[in-house]
Amino acid sequence: MTEATEQARTQGTGGGTETVSARKPTRRGGGDPSTRGRTTIADGVVEKIAGLATRDVVGVHAMGSGLSRTFGAVRDRVPGGAKSVTRGVKAEVGEVQTALDLEIVVDYGVSITEVSRDVRENVIAAVERMTGLEVVEVNIAVSDVKLPEEEDEEPEPRIQ
Repeated sequence: MTEATEQARTQGTGGGTETVSARKPTRRGGGDPSTRGRTTIADGVVEKIAGLATRDVVGVHAMGSGLSRTFGAVRDRVPGGAKSVTRGVKAEVGEVQTALDLEIVVDYGVSITEVSRDVRENVIAAVERMTGLEVVEVNIAVSDVKLPEEEDEEPEPRIQ
């Protein structure tokens, strides 16, 4: 008997044989389910992941240029507005790879090369783990240094 016509024979009570078809689980479509279809990831998704991973690094004070941080601070104060985690992040996402450009402000006194290395490691690990995309490059532009005596450009809102 072939697998396609597999049959099980059982003894009946009358001494004869009775043919019963053995059932196999039906597998529709064939192949691994993870290969059936395509997943696309928007640039904004990668930008959010990278923005959060960058902010987690000690020594990163803020993200974005002075102008974008100023506009962001105004936007954050608008009722219903949310803090933009993508400020200072630009992603180019392909089918299997992504490249990132980050603009950061570092705290005074930290090693910019060490902070940059830590940012790259954290961003690459987070993006690759969450998206499965290969991060081919993380370009970092340090646009400012936050001095200890400088006031934050985004002060706490006043309560009246």
